[in-house]
Amino acid sequence: MNRALLNRFLIYLLITVCTLWLVIPFTMAVLWSLVDPAEPWTADKLMPPVMSFFRWQNMWENSSLKSALLNSYTLAPSAAVFTLLLALPTSFALGRIDFPGREVAKIIALLPLVVPPFVTAIFFTSLLFSIGLHAWRFGAILFAHSVLFLPFAIRIMTVSFEQVRQDHIDAARDLSASAFARWRVAYLPALKPGILASLLIVFIQSIEEFAIAFIVGSPDFVTIPTLLFGSLGQDFVRPNAAVLSLILVVPNVVLMLFLEKLLRSANPSMSSGKGMA
Repeated sequence: MNRALLNRFLIYLLITVCTLWLVIPFTMAVLWSLVDPAEPWTADKLMPPVMSFFRWQNMWENSSLKSALLNSYTLAPSAAVFTLLLALPTSFALGRIDFPGREVAKIIALLPLVVPPFVTAIFFTSLLFSIGLHAWRFGAILFAHSVLFLPFAIRIMTVSFEQVRQDHIDAARDLSASAFARWRVAYLPALKPGILASLLIVFIQSIEEFAIAFIVGSPDFVTIPTLLFGSLGQDFVRPNAAVLSLILVVPNVVLMLFLEKLLRSANPSMSSGKGMA
């Protein structure tokens, strides 16, 4: 009885925290993005007196939002794919090869996550300028994002490679399967959730990254975060910032929900390698 009450209390507490942490700020952002400039939303009013989509239309027509969207949604998927390709060899070694110090190597691969991302971005940006890669802005930011978010992909893919069963690989080899066929029937079913998870997580991290995109890309290469942080500067207009925040956050929330559904619906039999049949 006490355990049931405790569980119920914890559930209510979690709902309350989620409401305070997510729902209220998100609702405020939506309301601020709909404030009409003809009637400002002052502190003495509970709701905006006049709501319209003027701010959305104005941002679309009179700012760098179009180019920022194009740049962000070109850069992020490219960084996700490139990061995954860079992570595969290391992940295979950490997940499939038994060598002395493997567990230490796994920890070392995650050490960059301990350093604050902004600090890492600043020093990595100085490296880009030192080697002259900053001249090609898109390529420089793509390379920086791929290296910066490599630990995420390495960790996820290492766990995925560990799920591949050796007996299924041996069975495919005994049946004279080619290297590609062994990859398709023994590796790919177990790796598929990890591949998709790595792509989505790196995509979201790249979409939200500000420091490298701002330092290397300014003023020609604009992304959604750089446009957002720019609107928070000298000419801070809260409704415009709310519009940009929603444009940045909503796709990421949808992707995270998709990732959660993907991981929940992952077939355990496929993860264990039984998808060979």
